[in-house]
Amino acid sequence: MLRSQSADYGFELNEFDPFFNFRATEFIVENGFSEYFEWNDDLSWYPHGRDVSATSQVMLHTTAAITYQIFGGDSSLYDFTILFPVVFASLTTIVIFALVRVMGGTSAGLFAALFYSISIPLIIRGSLGWFKSEPLGLFYGLLGLYLFLSGIKSENKKIVISKVIGGGIILGFGLASWGGIQFFIIPIGIFILILPFIRKDHHFIIWVIPLFVTSLLLTCMMFERPGISFVLGMGGLSLIIPTGFFVSCIIIQKIKQEHQTRNSLLFLVALLIIIPSVMIINSDSQFLPLPSHRYLNALNPFLTTSIPLVDSVSEHATTTLEQSFLFHSVLMIFSGIGIWLIIKNIQNKNSNFIKNDMLFFALILGIAGVYVSSTFVRLEVFGSIAVIVLASLGLTALTKEFFKNKPQGKKPTGKLIKLPYVAGIIILLIIPMIFPVDANTPSMSKSPPTILNGGSIYQITSNDWLDSMEWIKNNTSEDAVIAAWWDYGYWIQTMGERATLADNSTVNTRIIENIAKMFFKNPDDAWISLNEMQADYILVFVAGEKLGGIDSEKSFYILRGGGDESKKQWFMKIAGEDLSKYLFSDGVSATDYFWDNTLLGKMFPFTHVSYVNFQTAKESPTYVPGFLPIFEKEIKYSSDGNGPLRLVYASPSFTEEKVGPMLGIFIYEINKNYVSISDKS
Repeated sequence: MLRSQSADYGFELNEFDPFFNFRATEFIVENGFSEYFEWNDDLSWYPHGRDVSATSQVMLHTTAAITYQIFGGDSSLYDFTILFPVVFASLTTIVIFALVRVMGGTSAGLFAALFYSISIPLIIRGSLGWFKSEPLGLFYGLLGLYLFLSGIKSENKKIVISKVIGGGIILGFGLASWGGIQFFIIPIGIFILILPFIRKDHHFIIWVIPLFVTSLLLTCMMFERPGISFVLGMGGLSLIIPTGFFVSCIIIQKIKQEHQTRNSLLFLVALLIIIPSVMIINSDSQFLPLPSHRYLNALNPFLTTSIPLVDSVSEHATTTLEQSFLFHSVLMIFSGIGIWLIIKNIQNKNSNFIKNDMLFFALILGIAGVYVSSTFVRLEVFGSIAVIVLASLGLTALTKEFFKNKPQGKKPTGKLIKLPYVAGIIILLIIPMIFPVDANTPSMSKSPPTILNGGSIYQITSNDWLDSMEWIKNNTSEDAVIAAWWDYGYWIQTMGERATLADNSTVNTRIIENIAKMFFKNPDDAWISLNEMQADYILVFVAGEKLGGIDSEKSFYILRGGGDESKKQWFMKIAGEDLSKYLFSDGVSATDYFWDNTLLGKMFPFTHVSYVNFQTAKESPTYVPGFLPIFEKEIKYSSDGNGPLRLVYASPSFTEEKVGPMLGIFIYEINKNYVSISDKS
């Protein structure tokens, strides 16, 4: 129910990537798998196209297509993909139960299932319409992890082989569904390194671990992504090296019985010295394939980037302490208790709470998850999993301590004491569902699908984007090419059925940089660039608010709602422009130079009229820090003009003149017959 709240606004796919994933799944359903693996998408990155199977989450498209053919019935594929993430995110609640149950028993598993079902980061990235990588990737990843741990813990050796091979295969499916599943390689690799010191049944685990790692890496090699580069790169070596150490360590212990632990530790220390040395050398020579910067940044949160395109993506924003407390709230308390009680149980050799190997894995998983989640907001899903595992084990251990039978001769805990404990726990778990009022679990997990509010700051539903895409599909030629910022590429390709210069896959950053540079050229030079890029139309999006209560024939607007008018500073950084040339000291308000001399400024059909401070009710004709610019409508390139562009479409909320939020999608036809000023002279 929490994951389906956005249905109150409308039954649509959410965000941007799901539209491409839907189109890719549709291609499989209509053309088959063999055609899919040969597909070069000519609507992407015109005129180059895109090799879909080499640059996509293949298992997401494959799983969706297969499940639709089995369970889709009479529903449309579009509706099926809207429901797909909710179903798999909900099924993952069962998987997390099974995983934590292996670690700490049924009670811990039930707590984990409860916490998973109400975790804000996990709900947000597994909600209705979120047909992206995370829901299916986490399902496969956690299921593979469960089978791995269940296999090495199993006492029935007959099913061990099927579990560890199945775990490796399914974890490989997870990697082919979402690259972020590489996170699980970290705790698994560390766990394998310490396994010889915490397990005594070496005859058993010496073949189980290599079997799991081999099945995982062979599965990865089946796909173009992650593929052989992952196996031979840092990801694969993060498993191969620990496995090699693990096997060598056991062999050394068997050959030399004396000082087994000392020899193994010396071997481990040598390995820990060699690996960082190799990584330092590799940073210069790069003889090993390195993952992209965002994956390296996840391993090293202090690694900074000078790539504005990476920084401009909201998902790549660094997690703040306030966000962490908001996302995890009281679970942080329980996870802290969990760490303390787990360490206590490790020290207590007579404890039968959890086996030592499972305790160590829980600690490794928890610490690694919290560490990685400090890098990107998107990776808070792993912070949530870490906190959920630790909190579940901690709450279980605390409850067992509280309710355990007292030895004879001691007074047992009475019901009057147990009842307040239970009530207190329930109250602590309910608080995040109620407070803060505007940031509790239900409110944080409810928002309009992005296609209905344009990704703006306004919690509204609007058909502006849907109508705009319909206009493109019905009023432009089938071979038309649309120029727009890459954010809107998937919408134009899927809903408008037209080719774009760039899209959300960002596989060609040079083209994105060229589009950004084009925006800040003077109109004549920008027109030349658009023709060189073979574009026929160009689209911009402006989000703002029409002011009410003004007795005038003119309409006045505030333009700061999350459209291109709010992204322009990122466009400038990506283009390598000097921001001070175009922006005032607040870093947002545009100068007259921007409005008068750039194509982007000319494409916004507004002109600046004044600056206002609404708190003090003061007005200024020039910029004053703290004052907001006020605009009125002014179309600079009319549909019948002779300029470089002609406005051929403006979305309804711009033309209807309603007070309140305005989502303006403006489509300009590029005037192929335009004669520039230089040509005229």
